[in-house]
Amino acid sequence: MADVLGMALRDYQQGNYTEDIKTFSSLDEEDAIPVPYLFRSYKEMPQIEQKALQLAKGKVLDVGCGAGSHALYLQEKGLEVTALDSSSGCISVCKERGVKNVVQQNILAYSDQTFDTILLLMNGIGLAGTLKNVAPFLKHLGTLLAPDGQILLDSSDIIYMFEEDEDGGYWIPNDGKYYGEVTFTMAYKGQKSDAFDWIYLDFNTLQNACWDNGLNCELIMEGEHFDYLARLTHQT
Repeated sequence: MADVLGMALRDYQQGNYTEDIKTFSSLDEEDAIPVPYLFRSYKEMPQIEQKALQLAKGKVLDVGCGAGSHALYLQEKGLEVTALDSSSGCISVCKERGVKNVVQQNILAYSDQTFDTILLLMNGIGLAGTLKNVAPFLKHLGTLLAPDGQILLDSSDIIYMFEEDEDGGYWIPNDGKYYGEVTFTMAYKGQKSDAFDWIYLDFNTLQNACWDNGLNCELIMEGEHFDYLARLTHQT
């Protein structure tokens, strides 16, 4: 599988930025991820991300760290941060930008230590892929969480992408799948990734999954467009 994201980040880091990442999904037509956005400063981040970084404490694991923007901000604040990503390109960029602790690994294969804060920003819960994988994903995250630790994640309820009827309901395909399940492909400079599953979770679905898997789930804030920030903690 081509490391499309890593290639784009490396190009930007080395001053070779000429185009953005194209995305193709099962929900809508072609879209794009602006590569400079992945290098944004704290001031350029959405309020939900800023709030998550304000709440981060102790030893932090930044899951799906990308270019390392969140990890760098917290590191500069004096926190001990481990930046984790399965992309070799992302990890090399994080190193070049000055992130001290990096791990190139799939989160489900990582079990080295526990953390006070686990960050899953930019819809990091999407790494679970499908609704049936959310439970084992949350269980694994729980094993990485210190007794008094917290998982901070943002996601979106993508119900707004479906057609609304006169009664305020939505026309959702009756294909047996949860409506937040999406299949993506990314392309960059003639290279294309394999198709991969990604999930957007509405808050109630996330909360129910947490309760079923030994975690409390608290709504911290809601954004302007069906998005939200949640904090997960161990049930006592």
